[in-house]
Amino acid sequence: MSEASEAGTRDPEPHPHATEEEVRAAFRDPKLANVLYHDWEAGTYDEKWSISYDERCISYAVDVFRTVAGEEDTPYPLAMELGSGTGFFLLNLMQGGVIKKGAVTDLSPGMVQAALRNAEHLGLDVEGRVADAERIPYPDDSFDLVVGHAVLHHIPDVRAAFAEVLRVLKPGGRFVFCGEPTKIGDSYARKLGQLTWLLTTNITKLPMLRDWRRPQEELDESSRAAALEAVVDIHTFDPSELERWALGAGAVDVHVVTEEFAAAFLGWPVRTFEAAVPQEKLTPGWRLFAYKAWLRASALDKKVLAKVLPRQLFYNVMISGVKPTGPVVL
Repeated sequence: MSEASEAGTRDPEPHPHATEEEVRAAFRDPKLANVLYHDWEAGTYDEKWSISYDERCISYAVDVFRTVAGEEDTPYPLAMELGSGTGFFLLNLMQGGVIKKGAVTDLSPGMVQAALRNAEHLGLDVEGRVADAERIPYPDDSFDLVVGHAVLHHIPDVRAAFAEVLRVLKPGGRFVFCGEPTKIGDSYARKLGQLTWLLTTNITKLPMLRDWRRPQEELDESSRAAALEAVVDIHTFDPSELERWALGAGAVDVHVVTEEFAAAFLGWPVRTFEAAVPQEKLTPGWRLFAYKAWLRASALDKKVLAKVLPRQLFYNVMISGVKPTGPVVL
């Protein structure tokens, strides 16, 4: 992988669980919160968010990438995923033929380890480093593409991260970030999630539904994780503001798209319900039903609602831009 393959410093060990004291400390330190939360979630993150590395998620990743980045005839030779988590976006784009070789970076050692395990299992050519998005440990002009999914809202200084992304991109290289919450979308999504959690955890106290209730210690642990999640979700975005930040960092050909309105109103209650009940209750039939319902809601968004509703109302915002090949004329 040429310069992008040079060895990094020894990565710290992940934190598999966060104590109550660490959670309290994390409320004062967003980066500590991100490390603790994502190390904590690394082992179960794919299951929690219904992430897979099969045709379902390959099609989703390629589709959202093409929606904001457009069509490219040839794959990108070398790409990095910023804030990779378990590698969902990069690995599925590689399987979809968008990327040849890749690198994963994340502030969480646990997530980097999980992403590398997934890459090895899939037989993909990927390296990984623990990395701060505001100080990416790669040389200038290293990558043809930088991608991220649901990462920008975790970064304290998004404008500094855009500048770093442009630094490590080769001239003419592209960045693509998807899955970021809008200000309005995050508001209704959180309310839907909170209401669903409250209803599910209370209804399953009824004697006839006890089999659907997770053990109290698991629910308590999920509540502590949710407390950390509230800290790590630092930003929500106005689409126009995000566009200005990318342009201000020096990007050109910046393009912003929003998605998921009906899909968000369906998806957030479904995800929260799935997190609140024992996993053995979520049969393949249920998962297929939920997935097909989400597809129908997404189709409604794309074919009808995107044409009539303001883009600020949609839950997700996606952004793409290019590193100039020469001096930018202001």
